Order: sequence, then structure tokens, then C-alpha cells
Amino acid sequence: MLSFEEKLENYADLAVRVGVNVQEGQDVVIQAPIHAVEFVRLVAKKAYQAGAKRVHFRWSDDELVRTHYLLAPEETFSEFPEWDALTLNTLAERKAAFIHFNSPNPEMLEGVDPKRLSANSQASGKALETLVQGQMSHKVPWTILSIPSEKWAEKVFPDLDPKEGVEKLWEVVFKMTRADLENPVKAWEDHFNTLNQNSRRLNTIKYKKLHYKAPGTDLSIGFHPKHVWVPNDLEQREVSFAPNIPTEELFTLPDKMSVNGTVASTMPLNYNGTLIEGISVTFKDGRIVDYSATKGYEMLKSIIETDEGSHYLGEVALVAQDSPIAQSGLIFYNTLYDENASCHLAIGRAYPTFEDADTASKEELESRGMNNSVVHVDFMIGSNELNIDGETEDGTIEPILRNGLWVK
Repeated sequence: MLSFEEKLENYADLAVRVGVNVQEGQDVVIQAPIHAVEFVRLVAKKAYQAGAKRVHFRWSDDELVRTHYLLAPEETFSEFPEWDALTLNTLAERKAAFIHFNSPNPEMLEGVDPKRLSANSQASGKALETLVQGQMSHKVPWTILSIPSEKWAEKVFPDLDPKEGVEKLWEVVFKMTRADLENPVKAWEDHFNTLNQNSRRLNTIKYKKLHYKAPGTDLSIGFHPKHVWVPNDLEQREVSFAPNIPTEELFTLPDKMSVNGTVASTMPLNYNGTLIEGISVTFKDGRIVDYSATKGYEMLKSIIETDEGSHYLGEVALVAQDSPIAQSGLIFYNTLYDENASCHLAIGRAYPTFEDADTASKEELESRGMNNSVVHVDFMIGSNELNIDGETEDGTIEPILRNGLWVK
């Protein structure tokens, strides 16, 4: 059995070698909470050993972020610092590798005016278009991993004292990311091979629609003939990288105008430090025409009302209920983990997952129903009661998932 220190070394190695696959002479940007400084030192060491030219650091602190949203002047949230945008967009143009460590505090921004959060999302999305476009098209390597904290542990393990909760959460993180194995890099290669088997099946059949049925859900989603299903696959880019660690999903983009029916969430959504629960969304010809939430309605409203594109879907993802994260039985209040325990959809911007995404023009991609927005927000809809059928071009209906599991 590996020691805690050995698992931590593996986790740092995964961030650098699997997450962004640092190349010789490449800039690396590490975004992390300040309480993770010792671990970030380890990651920086790994990055330089892998050949990084320079490692840049961007630190965050929950209390400072909350203070900013509560007390800063209103006009602040409609602006984004020009110097900061110039720095990040320039690094993106140079194909820097971006490693983001999140440490979710699910109630960090409770009580903050959602309009401030929405305005900030719009301003940053517009200012960082080069960075966002580079990451969404997979031309700029990036990855997201999580760092346990007391606030996060208290939410996941409310019956444990803070120190014990953090220790337990670390062990869960190590297990879910395969950092507890002797050779986690090889384990990730094997895992992606398994995900690719399911993606090849879907891409061979090319369903024109998926039909979802579950309590509160009766939804159909259409696709352009050139769509492809992909895992967060090491081999899908010019330089391989894995945007999410962990990941258990296959995803693609819908035809934004071909979504009809109602879908209900099955897990809480932690969005920018505010919990949204009991989400129900209704679509007609792709557009969201009605929505509700039992908790966090105003935040949900601010997401959907961000811009025109936030009224449409940008991602469809399949995750089986036998994934390790789902089998843990835990709700993580962290989209990185919860979305890999559950089938999910994303409101807003789409990844260009088409056969010819690298050569087709922006206008051509948009004509196929690719959605655009400054937001991309996943919400979870999977459960052991979810059934999904695929409809082929000739109208044949075939089962894909039954009771949340792949049909063999």
C-alpha cells in the first residue's frame, strides 16, 4: 500500500503528465487556492522536471473572493482588468498549459447578488475569448483537479470532525483519480481505452436522436450527422492531455435547435459557491422556455439569462451508474466529481466535437447547431432510473442505457 506522500507525488505527476502533458519549453499556469501552496510547490517541481520553461502562479482565497463580491462597486463586475486579460490571452496564444486546482466551498457565495456573478461571467468571458476559444477547441492544453479543504470536507462528510474529514476526502480523491495505484499513468491509459470502446460504438451507429426517460424527465435531443462522441481522451489532440481528472464521461454537442421536452436534475449543482437544487428545465425547438429550482432559483435564472446562447444546450454527456464515483455513493457538491457520477447536460457554449472540427469554418460549425455563449454550466440528470434510447436515421429505436447502465 502506498503512503500518503507517495499518493500525493502520484497526484502531482498526474496533473503534469496526464492532465496537461507538459512539453519541453512550454509555459505552465497553475491556478490554485492559497491553502494548497505546499502541494503546488510539488506540482511546480514536476512541471520543471518535465521541461517547463516557466511556471506562473495565480492564487485564490475564498474569503477575499466573497469580500470582493459583497463590497466592490457595482461597475466592477461589468469590467475585466485589461492587464490580466492580456496576460492570459497571450499565454493561451503561446499554447501554455493551464492547470487549475479547485477546492470547492459549496456555500462560499451564499447571499451574494446573482446579478453580480452573472455580470462578472459575461465580462470575463468576453475579455478572455482567446483563452476560452483555445481551450474549448482543445488547442490550448488545460486540466482541472480538486484539492480537499475543510469547507469541502464538511459538506461531503458532515458527521466527521474537520481534520478527519479532510483526511478521508484526500483518500477518496486519490482513489477516484487512480493516484493510489503503483502506476497511475498506465491506469489512465487503460481507462481511456475502455471509454473509447463505447465511443466507437456510438460513432459507428450515428444516432440522429437520443430519448431520455426518468422521473421528471421526458426529453429528446437531436444531433448533426457529423457529430462525434469523445472521452476526455489522451489521444484526441495534437499534444495529448486530459481536461478533467477524474473523468468517466463520453460527450458530444447537440444540434441546439433540436432539443424538446423536460429534464430534471438528480444532484445539487454548486455554481460559483451557490447551491442550486431541484432543477427542472423545459425546451422547445432547442430553446429553454421554462425552468424552476427548489433552491437557488435566482442563480439558475442568472445562468440562463446570461446571453442568448445560455438559453440552449452546448453539451450532452453519458456516464454509467457503475462508474467508481457513482459507486462511492457520495455527493461531492463539486461538478468535477458529480458530473462523472452522472449523465449530464451543459447549458451554454459547446465544444466543437465534429469529425472535421479542425478544418470547418466557424460559420459552418454554427450552421450545424453548435451553440455559443460566455457560459458553460453542467447539471446532473443521471440516476439508476434513467433510460436512454437511440434513434437511427431510419427511425429504429435501440436501447443505450437501462437503469443508468450501458446496454451490452
